[in-house]
Amino acid sequence: MQVSSQGVTVVTLLADPDAPTEIAQRMARTLPDRLADRSGQGRRFDVEVVSEPFTSGAEDPPALMRRIMDRGSAENWDIVVALTDLPLHSHGRKLAMNLNHEDGLALLSLPSLGGLRLQTRARRAVEEAVLDMAGPQTDGAEGAPRSQPLAGPSIDRPALVHPGRTGEKGTDDLLYVMGGPRGYLRVLAGMVRANRPWRLVPGLSKALAAALATGAVATVNSTVWTLAASLSTPRLVIATIGSVATMIGWLIIDAELWHRTTESSPEARQRARLYNASTVVTVGIGVLVCYVGLMVINLVWALFILNDQAFTAVTRTPLHAEQYLTLSWFVASVATVGGALGSGLESDEAIRAAAYSKREQERRRKLQDDHDDRSRSES
Repeated sequence: MQVSSQGVTVVTLLADPDAPTEIAQRMARTLPDRLADRSGQGRRFDVEVVSEPFTSGAEDPPALMRRIMDRGSAENWDIVVALTDLPLHSHGRKLAMNLNHEDGLALLSLPSLGGLRLQTRARRAVEEAVLDMAGPQTDGAEGAPRSQPLAGPSIDRPALVHPGRTGEKGTDDLLYVMGGPRGYLRVLAGMVRANRPWRLVPGLSKALAAALATGAVATVNSTVWTLAASLSTPRLVIATIGSVATMIGWLIIDAELWHRTTESSPEARQRARLYNASTVVTVGIGVLVCYVGLMVINLVWALFILNDQAFTAVTRTPLHAEQYLTLSWFVASVATVGGALGSGLESDEAIRAAAYSKREQERRRKLQDDHDDRSRSES
């Protein structure tokens, strides 16, 4: 790790576009002061953010570390911390952080930090990495250390992160990996957050239009009134699960969101399972948000349009709050199935854009292009 001649350590946050860049930019506002305070008096840090798709076309950590090394050498940066929202794997385990102390390089996989308090966890991980790679502060010409170096970035000290050595000389000297079911769930939560499932709602405009139309018609249908009044809570729950599952399955199949790997290695299969699990959870959260929204809209529509005398004449049940809620609940299930059919009008690209982060979209586009190239070469 080099230190600039002016006595200022230049820290560059090399971030993938979209969410990693946003996190890096927010972090850069306070990082110089925090690093100076934690490292001791007299040391100064200058933090800059560079946004570029450094992970484009690659998921192999050693290859990414070499890219970061080449980029840092070309710009003469002192310390480089690269941030990506792609999940990374090394030696069959999920990679959290990859460090190269000799060259002052670090690679941080944001999904390994989980889905909650991402900004705080990312800042803490970057601080630990920078201070670890910066080494001890010296005092005067004698070079006596003024503080001891940190033991290494902990990325949330409760032991979900375990260090491990590798034989990849020139690319890294220390790894922090996630292990066990809790580590898997944490990476999965981070991937789902990176996909931002709430964006699925406005991204399915045609499906929502079909669902709203279905709900509006069903609310004034006397047969639906009779069915809703006769359904018990367990049956309403089953109807909810069935309609939501239908919507999720339809979106994944119709837009070809399921990830299939052509590699036979255990790591590739593990990666495919992780990607597919994140797809199901992402789409599931988006569909559930749509379902709740439909239920609220149907309730407002029912309050406005239903007539107590007509409802009682058909169902022989007075129209009270319980009947409004039951009807809105059942109609939301019917409307969700209608929305699943309406989602067929959406383009596959629109659904992928709504369901995935930009990094994940680029990754899947690259995989598809590679598959098409192989198919053309074989034919």
